[in-house]
Amino acid sequence: MINLSLNKKVIIFGFIFTFFSSFGQSFFLGLFNAPIRNELDITHGEFGNIYALATIFSSLLLIWVGKKIDEYQIIYYSFFVIILLFLSSLFFSFIKNIYFLAIGIFFMRFSGQGLMSHTSTTTISRFFEKSRGKALSTIWLGLSSAEFILPVLVTYLFVIYSWRTVWQSIAIIIIIFLPLVVFYTIKTIKLDTREKEKNSKLIFKVKSWKRGEVIKDYRFYILSLNMLAMPWIATGIFVYQSFISSSKMWNIYTIPKAFMVYSVASIITLFFSGFLVDKFSSRKLIPIMNLPLLLAMFILIYNQQEFSAYIFLGLVGVSNGLANVLGSSTWAEIYGVKFIGSIKALTTAFMVFSTAFGTAVFGLLIDNGFSIENIASIGAIYIVFSLALLVVIRNSLEPVSIKK
Repeated sequence: MINLSLNKKVIIFGFIFTFFSSFGQSFFLGLFNAPIRNELDITHGEFGNIYALATIFSSLLLIWVGKKIDEYQIIYYSFFVIILLFLSSLFFSFIKNIYFLAIGIFFMRFSGQGLMSHTSTTTISRFFEKSRGKALSTIWLGLSSAEFILPVLVTYLFVIYSWRTVWQSIAIIIIIFLPLVVFYTIKTIKLDTREKEKNSKLIFKVKSWKRGEVIKDYRFYILSLNMLAMPWIATGIFVYQSFISSSKMWNIYTIPKAFMVYSVASIITLFFSGFLVDKFSSRKLIPIMNLPLLLAMFILIYNQQEFSAYIFLGLVGVSNGLANVLGSSTWAEIYGVKFIGSIKALTTAFMVFSTAFGTAVFGLLIDNGFSIENIASIGAIYIVFSLALLVVIRNSLEPVSIKK
């Protein structure tokens, strides 16, 4: 087996865990929206309400379970997450009514989108310091790769297999592959293990804030408002992609194909954003994070042509690439890394909760006759409002430094 440095092994671990978090992400679960609704005979709004409620409960549980990553060695925590993701995927294949659907979505959102991404980004944020931006941008390529491959692959598999068979196959892959990854990559990682850096001349380090201190800081809430724009808006788009296609009278394969543009845009942005973060810092780049998403809302409002789906999702991909890196590194920059697990458990819970909000709002608005153009306008207003608040406080985002 190839003998890699510990830094590279940690990045491989983060990349693979981020890729596998896709099974609980909205873009992936949204692919099963139509077959599940048809089989259970439920509406867009009913599916959205179930999805939102299950996601809300998963975000609440994540606040407590996510905090435990600061207390246990990462190898044990990772195995817990793997087993939970395996059981969740297997359970999802046996959904037969709306109650099982709610439980299945709860566990997939909790184990996939929640704990898999939380484990990955927390490990990277804690382990890396000087090259944190590049490391985070690299591991988020895992999710971008999944977004590139899985929509078209799953759409093709639906022609051959039932959606239940697809989920059973996913469960088998998880339980066989992921334990091997953990043993090879992070078996020796401890809570205080850090990247090996030569010629480090750092004189100061950032003060580590406890979660109780963070929730009393007004900056935390304004930053969160901006970071949550992408999750709730993109989730609504992903879950209700079939509604968007029918509203715009696009071919059913247009958005799955456009996901490739979204993925490529995310990957390119991730590549550059990692270097930019390490050079300029996350807190200086945050104001530009949602500008492509805002432009995407205008594309969705004013364009009907099928090719606009590629431009629209490409712009969403740019904001996604920025948000993935900035959303993970900003908290470590401002609040330190000692308690980063508990802080990120809270921010990840907020993120998961915002996806529930997006699903519920989109479903409610759709059932009440709102067009996709109306919904995109609401998204644009939210982005402008949160960005205005961020601009006001941008000069107060410096971390508190202490001597080493």
